[in-house]
Amino acid sequence: MAGIPFTSPPEKDNDYQVGEVVEVLCDHEDEDGDRVHDWLEGVIVQVDEKLVAVQFPEKVFLTDGWMVPDHVLWYPQDSDNLRRPRKRSR
Repeated sequence: MAGIPFTSPPEKDNDYQVGEVVEVLCDHEDEDGDRVHDWLEGVIVQVDEKLVAVQFPEKVFLTDGWMVPDHVLWYPQDSDNLRRPRKRSR
C-alpha cells in the first residue's frame, strides 16, 4: 500500500486558549437594559477541537429569545461571530 505524503500539519489560525478574552456577536443587554445584537466581550472557559465556550458577565440570549442561565455560549472555532478584541481608541 502506497503511503500518503504529509509535509506539515494544517495551520490553525484560531488557536483559542482558556482564559483568553474574545468578542462575540450575540444578543445581550446593554447598559440601559435593552436587548441588542452587537459585539460583547467575554472570556473563554472551555476549548475543544471544534468548539469554544465563552462566558459573559452580562445576560446573553439565544437567537430564539431565551436567556442563557449560565451566561455561556458555544461557537465553532472558525465562526464569523467570534473574534479577538479590537483595539479601541480612548
